[in-house]
Amino acid sequence: MKVLITGGAGFLGKRLAKRLLARGTLKNAQGQEERIDELVLFDVVPAEGFTDPRVKVVTGDIADPNALNAIVDTRTTSIFHLAAIVSSQAEADFDLGMRINVDALRLLFETCRRLGHCPRVVFTSSVAVFGGKLPEVVQNDTALNPKSSYGVQKAIGELLLSDFSRKGFIDGRGLRLPTISVRPGKPNKAASSFASGIIREPLHAEESVCPVTRDTRLWLLSPRQAIECLMFAHDLGSETFAETRMVNLPGVSVTVGEMVETLGKVAGKAAVDKVRWESDATIQRIVGSWPGRWDMTRAHSLGFRGDADFESIVRAFIADDMDGKVRV
Repeated sequence: MKVLITGGAGFLGKRLAKRLLARGTLKNAQGQEERIDELVLFDVVPAEGFTDPRVKVVTGDIADPNALNAIVDTRTTSIFHLAAIVSSQAEADFDLGMRINVDALRLLFETCRRLGHCPRVVFTSSVAVFGGKLPEVVQNDTALNPKSSYGVQKAIGELLLSDFSRKGFIDGRGLRLPTISVRPGKPNKAASSFASGIIREPLHAEESVCPVTRDTRLWLLSPRQAIECLMFAHDLGSETFAETRMVNLPGVSVTVGEMVETLGKVAGKAAVDKVRWESDATIQRIVGSWPGRWDMTRAHSLGFRGDADFESIVRAFIADDMDGKVRV
């Protein structure tokens, strides 16, 4: 089995790759475990830290047809499409967001269509496809009404995934991811970057700026559970997605104020004192348009699982990315 991860040098891409290598198999179209012989990690920069002979690291522009022709062939039975321009960057650079989040996605699907081998494609969508006046609890079939360029681009991606799957060109399954927190490493250009920064930096005895109000509600999922959901979605049978290709993944609903309170519970007042509140109207507008809670009935009925609460998310970060040691 040949598996492709686009965005393979990103933090989720690398974690997914390591988890797949450790597992060693994925389910094929017949629902049987099949050994992963080749794992292609594709990104604009090389994915570092891999010495496993099954891994092939490839760099290039995902919007370049020649680059896609070099990494996708009839042996590519599984694709995890994680490559994307994130929210604030897509809002600030409209052309780049459209090129990577829409044009490159269609090009990937068209490549699969031309080859005619109907691979399984796991596509990551976002809470940002929803917006405007929302019900208290968003349903799996709530109308898409994005209020950012990123949300629009992800909504377009959902529709493309559904139609290419309906036509039999790919076997797609789309996951609407909550905001992923706590992300390791440095802040990125996502509007939701602070949702990791206000936990990650204080735990490392560093200051962090929170650009939204304390009552801003977020829908969160840990990196640990996000990876498990990606693999679980891949292995579900095609019949699971006959009615709809999209699933709202489980998450934890929490206000930013509650997040900081949990930080204090885990790491003490010294950590809380590292959070500085400094409003940013653009970030508040984007993040404030996202749902703070959605119905998880479909996800749970299919077997997806999320985190127990936000404290478990924080403790998972400390265990997975800080060797179990708080540095406050």
